[in-house]
Amino acid sequence: MSLLDTLFRNGHLRTLDHALAQSLRRLDASTPDAMLAAAALASLAVAKGHAGLSLREPQALLDAEAPIDWPSADAWCACLAASRWVATPDDADAAADPHAPLVLEGGLLYLRRYREYERALAWGLQRIAVQPVPEAGIEPLAPLFATLFPQAMHDDRQARAAALALRHALLLVTGGPGTGKTTTTARLLVLLVAQALHAGHAPPRIALAAPTGRAAERMAESVRHAGQALATDGIDADLLAALPATGTTLHRLLGTIADSPRFRHDRDNPLPYEVVVVDEASMIDLPLMAKLVDAVAGGTRLVLLGDPDQLPSVEAGDVLAAILGAAGEGDAIAHDDADALQPLLGDTGALAQARHDEGTRFPGVRVHLQRGWRQSEALDLAPLAAAVREGDADAALSQLRAGTLSNVHFHEDLIDPLDTHREALLAHFRALGQAATPADALAQSTRLRLLTAVREGPQGARTLNARIERLLAESGGPVRAAQGHFHGQLLIVTENSYRHRLFNGDIGVCLRDAAGTLVAWFPGEDPVNPRAFHPAALPAHESAFAMTVHKAQGSEFDTVWLLLPARGNRVLSRELVYTGITRARHALHVAGSDAVIREALDRHAGRWSGLGWRLDRLQ
Repeated sequence: MSLLDTLFRNGHLRTLDHALAQSLRRLDASTPDAMLAAAALASLAVAKGHAGLSLREPQALLDAEAPIDWPSADAWCACLAASRWVATPDDADAAADPHAPLVLEGGLLYLRRYREYERALAWGLQRIAVQPVPEAGIEPLAPLFATLFPQAMHDDRQARAAALALRHALLLVTGGPGTGKTTTTARLLVLLVAQALHAGHAPPRIALAAPTGRAAERMAESVRHAGQALATDGIDADLLAALPATGTTLHRLLGTIADSPRFRHDRDNPLPYEVVVVDEASMIDLPLMAKLVDAVAGGTRLVLLGDPDQLPSVEAGDVLAAILGAAGEGDAIAHDDADALQPLLGDTGALAQARHDEGTRFPGVRVHLQRGWRQSEALDLAPLAAAVREGDADAALSQLRAGTLSNVHFHEDLIDPLDTHREALLAHFRALGQAATPADALAQSTRLRLLTAVREGPQGARTLNARIERLLAESGGPVRAAQGHFHGQLLIVTENSYRHRLFNGDIGVCLRDAAGTLVAWFPGEDPVNPRAFHPAALPAHESAFAMTVHKAQGSEFDTVWLLLPARGNRVLSRELVYTGITRARHALHVAGSDAVIREALDRHAGRWSGLGWRLDRLQ
């Protein structure tokens, strides 16, 4: 049996992957089977979140160990390089042959479109990073800077990030939950406003964006709160007035076009902002990041915020990790930056040691924030998160079992929280249908969430949602409408709909209006005025009482139940557990076994990508 047939008949390929291979066979019956199998696997690789297929470890794509007789990597590469269907560009900067659907480069086999996304993104980031920013004196900003960052002379990383934003067009601010990324951003923006005013310019137009509506709303809320705090510290009201009051999704920022993957804003019609700040950068996939960078105008600053320890994007690429790899650890500061920023940062020993020679790293600068956590003081999550992040299963399990972490609860070997904690969970879900307004219901929906590692199976999100719906109905809950929706149902959109301006991951709730009509409500630009849709008209969606950890990225909940599968699964990783536990604000419940937790913390959620080496070669 051929390799392609073996993969397809054993359920390793999707119908779409197999169809790509079959289309190449129909166009040229002499196409070798190794070529057809590689094409199908390249398609599957994108579906699994990779930018391309690594020919040296194809087994990693399969959901289970399988006795596949793989070609040797060298022989496979030679076969592909000789194929009419595969472009092998000599120049990494050049576009691939548009007549070839696949590209072999850097040890990866790409679908051509994804290779072009990588190439465009690498050049776009380089373009932004090296462009000059408006020159303005640093010294006049020193009094304001001292008020914003009173600890700056002690090598404060938040202060360093804000200072570097005055001199660089591409800034990466990374850190765990609550390390102050958005608070730093608010102060950074005040400085940029002051810099423009001192230079005699109008305040910069500023956009706040994130991959999901909830994440954008959270960032805008943080900036608003930071602005209010700065007002009490005596910061000039004119500076604070220039801060944006709202955030938006990246899709809305770029301008969706109905029934098209293109956006209104691109290289020829760039975004009309002088500063673009993007939160939750780890969630941004390769195509979307490429389109965002393409739409950033010359002279515009791009600030990317993110947590490098979270899961990579659901779709193709691990963009943030690749960018951070090229940008370095974020502890160094260039000689000319240190000299220019000395009036703000001083010249402490730590700062002097951090200097490095010019030209040794990607021109964009990175600062990694380390102190503080988003969670309330009542939730002692930092030690557990650190152990998970480092893959230290012994330390993580010891902390969970000791029960000494405030509001962290370990339910070892618990398989079914809907059995042992049914009433507490159902009480929350029933309360959604009792909210006074749709806005109240959406706000209440963030109080508790069941998060799972997997979508299918006994501990999967789909099974849990079906059980919750049944339990609500059995306990006298709402009657399901003919279309399958019901009053109080929590929904999550599962595909992008540019026509509706609803996107994968958006959360809504179904409520009956005064006339008894069931309406699906989703957040809009104004938090107090949600948008209304007829449930039957929504794009693909499902219930969201339980969600996968991937779907929960960019969100946070007062109480989180993280339910791990009863048996090991290849989707498990330390990034998944870290992302799941750090969604909690006030209380965390972890249900899982010793073996499954150890398996998860032993595995990295890596992605195949060529973006890192593309950025390295541009330095």
